[in-house]
Amino acid sequence: LFNRRFISLYVLEILCKQLYETTDTAVRHQAEKALVEFTNSTDCLSKCQLLLERGSSSYSQLLAATCLSKLVSRTGNPLPLEQRIDIRNYVLNYLATRPKLAAFVTQALIQLYARITKLGWFDCQKDDYVFRNVIADVTRFLQDSVEHCIIGVTILSQLTNEINQADTTHPLTKHRKIASSFRDSSLFDIFTLSCNLLKQASGKNLNLNDESQHGLLMQLLKLSYNCLNYDFIGTSTDESSDDLCTVQIPTSWRSAFLDSSTLQLFFNLYHSIPPSLSPLVLSCLVQIASVRRSLFNNAERAKFLSHLVDGVKRILANPQCLPDPNNYHEFCRLLARLKSNYQLGELVKVENYPEVIRLIANFTVTSLQHWEFAPNSVHYLLSLWQRLAASVPYVKATEPHLLETYTPEVTKAYITSRLESVHVILRDGLEDPLDDAGLVQQQLDQLSTIGRCEYEKTCALLVQLFDQAAQSYQELLQSTNASPADATVQEGRLTWLVYIIGAVIGGRVSFASTDEQDAMDGELVCRVLQLMNLTDSRLAQAGNERLELAMLSFFEQFRKIYIGDQVQKSSKLYRRLSDVLGLNDETMVLSVFIGKIITNLKYWGQCEPITSKTLQLLNDLSLGYPLPSVRKLVKLTAVQFMLNNHTSEHFSFLGVNNQSNLSDMRCRTTFYTALGRLLMVDLGEDEDQFEQFMLPLTAAFETVAQMLSTNTFNEQEAKRTLVGLVRDLRGIAFAFNAKTSFMMLFDWIYPAYMPILQRAIELWYHDPACTTPVLKLMAELVHNRSQRLQFDVSSPNGILLFRETSKMITTYGNRILTLGEVPKDQVYGVKLKGVSVCFAMLKAVLSGNYVNFGVFRLYGDDALDNALQTFIKLLLSIPHSDLLDYPKLSQSFYSLLEVLTQDHMNFFASLEPHVAVYILSSISEGLTALDTMVCTGCCSSLDHIVTYLFKQLTRSTKKRPASMATDDRFLHIMRQHPEMIQQMLSTVLNIIIFEDCRNQWSMSRPLLGLILLNEKYFADLRNSIVNSQPPEKQQAMHLCFENLMEGIERNLLTKNRDRFTQNLSVFRREVNDSMKNSTYGVNSNDMMS
Repeated sequence: LFNRRFISLYVLEILCKQLYETTDTAVRHQAEKALVEFTNSTDCLSKCQLLLERGSSSYSQLLAATCLSKLVSRTGNPLPLEQRIDIRNYVLNYLATRPKLAAFVTQALIQLYARITKLGWFDCQKDDYVFRNVIADVTRFLQDSVEHCIIGVTILSQLTNEINQADTTHPLTKHRKIASSFRDSSLFDIFTLSCNLLKQASGKNLNLNDESQHGLLMQLLKLSYNCLNYDFIGTSTDESSDDLCTVQIPTSWRSAFLDSSTLQLFFNLYHSIPPSLSPLVLSCLVQIASVRRSLFNNAERAKFLSHLVDGVKRILANPQCLPDPNNYHEFCRLLARLKSNYQLGELVKVENYPEVIRLIANFTVTSLQHWEFAPNSVHYLLSLWQRLAASVPYVKATEPHLLETYTPEVTKAYITSRLESVHVILRDGLEDPLDDAGLVQQQLDQLSTIGRCEYEKTCALLVQLFDQAAQSYQELLQSTNASPADATVQEGRLTWLVYIIGAVIGGRVSFASTDEQDAMDGELVCRVLQLMNLTDSRLAQAGNERLELAMLSFFEQFRKIYIGDQVQKSSKLYRRLSDVLGLNDETMVLSVFIGKIITNLKYWGQCEPITSKTLQLLNDLSLGYPLPSVRKLVKLTAVQFMLNNHTSEHFSFLGVNNQSNLSDMRCRTTFYTALGRLLMVDLGEDEDQFEQFMLPLTAAFETVAQMLSTNTFNEQEAKRTLVGLVRDLRGIAFAFNAKTSFMMLFDWIYPAYMPILQRAIELWYHDPACTTPVLKLMAELVHNRSQRLQFDVSSPNGILLFRETSKMITTYGNRILTLGEVPKDQVYGVKLKGVSVCFAMLKAVLSGNYVNFGVFRLYGDDALDNALQTFIKLLLSIPHSDLLDYPKLSQSFYSLLEVLTQDHMNFFASLEPHVAVYILSSISEGLTALDTMVCTGCCSSLDHIVTYLFKQLTRSTKKRPASMATDDRFLHIMRQHPEMIQQMLSTVLNIIIFEDCRNQWSMSRPLLGLILLNEKYFADLRNSIVNSQPPEKQQAMHLCFENLMEGIERNLLTKNRDRFTQNLSVFRREVNDSMKNSTYGVNSNDMMS
């Protein structure tokens, strides 16, 4: 036996080597497969111990540790408690006796210890929580060598991290219960221990060149950071977000923060340790600076802030470590927290405020001037100044805030440094920050507030810099021997200035504006428009894409602030525009906008970023609120030109260009949505005007029809023409949300052109770039937006439209299913996206209220059956996991299911058993989805199903007519699978009692029906929840359940349901109060999950 073990051990070691060392992927794949089988084998546990005891390589020890982690983590068939205690003790002894293991093995074993401790946090043995004595477990490590100390501190650090992180295999409620219990019982002791150890370390003269002492200090700082970064109240859903600027320290920790020695400890450490470790110290200080305000009273907060500001001043006065990018970044974060957590009125009262604000201003100016150094940190500095500037109007303190002195310096530094960067970037071929649109927009948003503080100075600076750059640019253009590089530099400088002018004009919204400031805005706008006239006049020869994008950004800000009713037309801005450019009123300004839009579409039609932003501007103008602005717009000659000449001849992006990608045509939908809105303003019932507008699209349809009627046609060209056409039509259909205009469109497209769309689906079902736009157009046409689909009493069009919809869904569905297995990475694009649109289309037509679906069966028309059967076929071809993994698919599926269970329950009841079970289990999974819309849809569907079942069961036992046979089938399925409804009852109850239930009303609706259908199961469930509570709380929990059913009758009438919903609201509140101090609730949660 020993020999056999030894051989298999030898084989495992070889497999580990192959897995971790080989470069041959085939060998690695084989090794991985064999090791997965080993993990699932029955003797895995004993083999892991052998590997740890006798394994000759670090890789085999790593395999053993990771296998054990998987074993203790599994939810099905978990390891017995005694076995887990043995593994925990074994791991601790193993680490204690082998302090010099490979780092990755030590890490994996510590991870194993942390996982066992977390998952067993509520496990008892003889009334003792066996996994909670973590500090005792670690103490023996801390009293030994430096290597042992490092292991001990790492154990605490890893454990804190492990308990703080939710994992996907266990319910979130269980995670929160463990995290809260750990916070209350152990976390403060661990934090205190880490601070005490740091004090001891800083008291000794540590030799930080010694690798082990350096490692110990690093682990101690990581431990302190993990304690301070703990999710104390369960709010941090995304750790990458830096917006949660408040650390919710528990009140029981007050002593650590009232005592200034904690804060002082970290500031002292920063000055005494090498730059490689100081970023960790600063990260801790960022968390300490963000402690919630309510932890202190006013006097305590002022004292704490005073120490904090002193520490910041010390760092600024001795900036030796700040050139390190990591230090610099964390220090910028620390500065930003000064204002996010404290008010300007509190900061100005700090003793050294004048000196500190001067140092911070100098630091910011220097940072901005060195724009190439740590560009991602600038955000924090700008955010500090943005918040300071925004507070100026509200500060009540008598002490001077001095921002009128320093804010203009920051504004100037930002603007001049960006302009100076242009030349260097071009000279050295560096990456241009202007290409990162997100970053530029973020900084401009911050600058818009900063620049509005002391706006006269900002404007004077911008006017001066703009005039210099524009004059140089003009001279270079007129000069015959000027170098192109010089012109590019000036274009780059003007690009920044146009962006910044747009931003500061947009900043007007944050401040009460004066006439003088509006006049200053006028000065800036005039200059940008004059520059635009110059650049537009040269577009035939050359243009600058970045400068054009800056212009569009400027127009967007200008539109938000100065176009529409919110601005007085007597505004000084308009007076200035009239004096300088002769633009006397809003109509003339609008004509400048439209002129720019047409120019861009004419010259930049092949440049996607400019085209899409230009069309977005047109779209925003067409949405114009209030209506008078849009009426003015429609009267403009340029707009009439667009409405009468929307062809590729005038707008190149409408052309069928064989080089471009089919998906590049998306912007056409935006264009036609805007045109459709503008056309509708004066369209009324004028069919001739509509026909005139549709001429280019009619011609395109005729072209496609002609191509498809011949056997030999250019497929690429046909596809392009069709895709462009359906994208255009979808834009128009979306804009036409009134009955009169939409009916004109409907009569135009049906029946003449519908066969072409159907033929396209038949031909190109396998090409999503072609079918998705066609399906989306159909989904838009059947969508009864604003009740626009209203047919006359004598019109069969509603039924005919449904027939076309059914035909398209059936054609697409049956053909897409012939593709067979699609690779996982392509499945959404090739198949699921189209299926999702079909589901949305079917939902829109079923809930549109313009078709009487009863007539189909009555007259033997199979259109409804075909559509529903195709839906079932498509659904069964999709794995459950995919339904929830792809948000658009899950939303369209669950909203369709809601309509089907509401209006077509007879169809639902006639489904084959395996289909009904599939749909019910998809509802069961959807109940716990993160997307509230999906969850609410599931509740509604479940409610319709349960109500239907309840009605069937409670009908009188008269002899049923033959037509009821199908209904009996569904009842029969439910009787065969009672566990499905029971599972859903326990899921809904679990969510209401234990989880953060965001849609309580929706959850309450199916719950009453579930209880009435499963009264015995509900009684058992109730008893197990009551019994899982501590003895002293069982009576209160029992009473909660009694009150829940108080006054509830055995029916599902609306009055009874409403009463139950009210009872449930009280029930949830009382249960939560009862369980607040109880740690037992988690066990019942396990039982239910």
